[in-house]
Amino acid sequence: MDILIKSFNRPFYLDRCIASIYQNISGNFKIKILDDGTPKKYLDKIKTKYPEIEIYLSDNYEKKTKAINENLASGKNINGFEIPTKFWHKMVENSSKYVIVTEDDVWFTSPVNTDNLIKDAEKHNINLVKLGWLGNQSDLKNLTIQSISENLESSKPQKLLLLNEKLMTAFFYNKYKFFSILYKLGKVDNYTQGKYWALNSILMGFFNKEYWLAIWKGMEGRVDEKKQLINASVYYKKHQSNPFFISKLKVESMKTTFQSSATNSYHKYGFDFDVNLFNHIINEAWFKNDFDSMENYPKDFSLDYFKNFISEKINVSEFEKWTTRFRKQYEEIGCIIE
Repeated sequence: MDILIKSFNRPFYLDRCIASIYQNISGNFKIKILDDGTPKKYLDKIKTKYPEIEIYLSDNYEKKTKAINENLASGKNINGFEIPTKFWHKMVENSSKYVIVTEDDVWFTSPVNTDNLIKDAEKHNINLVKLGWLGNQSDLKNLTIQSISENLESSKPQKLLLLNEKLMTAFFYNKYKFFSILYKLGKVDNYTQGKYWALNSILMGFFNKEYWLAIWKGMEGRVDEKKQLINASVYYKKHQSNPFFISKLKVESMKTTFQSSATNSYHKYGFDFDVNLFNHIINEAWFKNDFDSMENYPKDFSLDYFKNFISEKINVSEFEKWTTRFRKQYEEIGCIIE
């Protein structure tokens, strides 16, 4: 089975992600790195440390590495919204029937056997197993839970409006005032659309690749989360009689960070904090073997550890404000952030 890791310019997190896989994942698997611009010297070090992995470069790789150099030289912004979705789609299309698709700043925290996942998926026609959910239990009341095996349980969504693609598009984008009409009739509320996340897992999922490909259909260089939920609901509508179609681990096995972002294009909160500079400083420390990619594992890196490397070039107080605001977004929707 292929484990695909989407990466961009954070080799210190990529290193942690790969190390956590070898520490926790058993079974027959192969790791594929789908990189969109991490400078070559960092990828070379990753390959030296983990010679059995495979590294693939996006069509925009050279353009993105140039953008990183220009940012460091002149402060020119890196366009973080230029997303290699076609590259990801092609790589998943050419991968094994079942895949884990994650990103460089996500890591495993407890054992998972890929062979057992595949056996359960084949037996019960499971299309998505959620491996992590950031402790968010807010949608449990809308799910029917049923034990499948020692480590796995079904997670069947309830009370979802499931229509054809045209009507689901109108529902999510409020075309023809469709959502507004349903709202006035009391059929939906401000939390209704969020319930459809029961059908998807962007960072922490084991997928039948046909379902992943269907969810990511039509992204065209962007990550449109509403479009993903439309695609997921249309696909799921055909399989809703299967109680095991969406399942989850009984014990969450993945975590992610709220202390870094890929570029400044995301999470701009008005603080005097340059995430591109932050990543460069930590990348260089990691490259020189001064930064331990497994510090504080299985939790995220400790804030004090980061401060040891950034305090001379980055306003630590502003960095702390930035991370607090980053975490708050997810805490507000029910996630547990350590």
